[in-house]
Amino acid sequence: MILAIDVGNTNIILGVYDKEELVANWRITTLNNRTADETGSLIRSLFSHSNVDIKEIESVIISSVVPNIMYSLTNAIKKQLHIEPMIVGVGTKTGINLRMENPKEMGADRIVNLVAAYEIYGGPVVVVDYSTATMFDVISENGEFITAITAPGVQVCADALYQKAAQLPKIEIKKPESIIAKNTVNSIQAGIVIGHIGETLYILEKLKQELQQPHLKVVATGGLARVIDEKGEIFDVIDPVLSLKGLRILYEKNKHRK
Repeated sequence: MILAIDVGNTNIILGVYDKEELVANWRITTLNNRTADETGSLIRSLFSHSNVDIKEIESVIISSVVPNIMYSLTNAIKKQLHIEPMIVGVGTKTGINLRMENPKEMGADRIVNLVAAYEIYGGPVVVVDYSTATMFDVISENGEFITAITAPGVQVCADALYQKAAQLPKIEIKKPESIIAKNTVNSIQAGIVIGHIGETLYILEKLKQELQQPHLKVVATGGLARVIDEKGEIFDVIDPVLSLKGLRILYEKNKHRK
């Protein structure tokens, strides 16, 4: 079995694959101040409340955009599982061509998502990831990276309003029933959620126009994708575990390499 770990700025997603089947997955908060022992204990506790025996894990693959957490995480894996984890980074065989000015700037999370979307759904495809940032990444039918667009995430915008405006409350991220708001909470929800829906629609429209790809496939992931497209009218696919699928694919591409 393979343990796949995707470390994001807000959450860490973990998944266990038995060949191509995802048999368990968890989401925990990203904290930079956990020690290796605390991280290892947390990972063990996740397995203890599942149907998967931690002793069955044979390999571990990690992608991360949070360098400060990697020392404690990798040491936790080594101490608890006695496994040297595979880290997605420079030199990882991906099967996609990062035709950009500086490929090293491309975050591991975006690479993992592009690999999964291209291998599973085919190109040309745009991946929309609703994480700490909202990211739009496009890959061609030949597996070549085309463009990346980065915008502030939905939760980031909501948190900024709460922190910077003394009289505005912290809100639940959900789409209001109507854009005609009668109270402060619905007013913020309309601005944040409906505003991001508009952002998504406009960026996707411009991508399709400028790339001359009117039927460009759109694959969405991230915890808030369903909030943005609750009726299934914007995205072709919503895949909440796209990153875990990408990590499994990358492991298979690289398991025989040093």
